[in-house]
Order: sequence, then C-alpha cells, then structure tokens
Amino acid sequence: MTQSSFNLHTFYSAEGEEHLHVAKATFEQLRDPFAQWVDASVHALKNGKKLLFFGNGGSAADAQHLATELTVRYIKDRRALAAIALTTDSSTLTAIGNDFGFEYLFSRQIEALGQEGDVAIGISTSGKSPNVLKAFETARSKGLTTVGLTGGTGGLLPQYADILIKVPSATTSRIQEMHITLGQMLCGAIEHSLGLVT
Repeated sequence: MTQSSFNLHTFYSAEGEEHLHVAKATFEQLRDPFAQWVDASVHALKNGKKLLFFGNGGSAADAQHLATELTVRYIKDRRALAAIALTTDSSTLTAIGNDFGFEYLFSRQIEALGQEGDVAIGISTSGKSPNVLKAFETARSKGLTTVGLTGGTGGLLPQYADILIKVPSATTSRIQEMHITLGQMLCGAIEHSLGLVT
C-alpha cells in the first residue's frame, strides 16, 4: 500500500495563509462596491422594498443564511427586514426545473415576486451560472437593482450586475468564505444604517 505524503500541519498552515491573503486583498479592493451594496439595500428597505438572494449549492446556503439574518435578527432583536431566499421552496424549484428548465429557477420567481426598487442579489463563484444570469436579465427588465457576488474574473456577471462584489481569488472555497463574511457585514451595516442598533 502506498503511503500518503499528505502533511496535515503543512495543509493547515497553507490554508490559513491563503485565507488571510485573500481576506486582506478583499478588504483592500472592495470597500467602494461594498458601500454601494449597503446603500442600495438600505434605500430599498427604507422604501418598503425587499432584498432577493439566490445562488446554487454553497451559494444557495449563503443566500438562505443572509436572508435569515435580516428577517430574524443579526446583532440583536429589532423589527424584521424584508429579505427572501429564492432557494428554499422545493415545490416551486422542482416545478420550474421540470416545466421550464434549470436556467429559469430564479428568473421565474423574480418575475412573480420582484418589484421595481427591490434588490436582486445573485451569488455565483464563477460568474457563469446560467440561472443567476437569467435572473439578472429579468430583474433588470423589471427595474430591480442587481448585485453580483463572484470571484476570479467575474465570468459574465460584470455585464449583468449593477454592483459587482468580485473577490480577488480563483479558489472557490476562499471566494465563498469572503462572500459570507461580506454578507454578514452587510447585515450589520444595514441594521446600523437604519438606526435599529446602536
């Protein structure tokens, strides 16, 4: 039997170093787009509009996580904020996938639920997810602001996103780590900006 050359301590250190490197670059480069994301979200919520989160796989989990932080609480108890994850209704998702195709998974829901002034927040580490891009097409046609969370080159998202949060890394796990970090920062910034916490 061949003995593995895997060294857990080396792996541990390398992962930590890469995470810290990407985090540092992210915070250096994304201050302005993050501020735009916060401003757009606060403006929508102040005007009775909502935030719509969506993505696939791990990004679907992030969408649900962030919508929950807003509708329930983040820092402390306060009034509920209007946020929906378009990744949670299994009947809707399977019906759309079966009847229209996977590409329409989120766009069909935005067609039904999206209103002018809402913010559509699509998460795609590659920036190439067809259902996220299709959702942004529909969102723009209805007057929603589109926010794209991605990484690497951004794929096709720069063409579709009004605000682009592009993590400076090509490693999916590092991109996802920054997405949830920035997403939780968004929740905190929204609460403070709306005067819900002190």
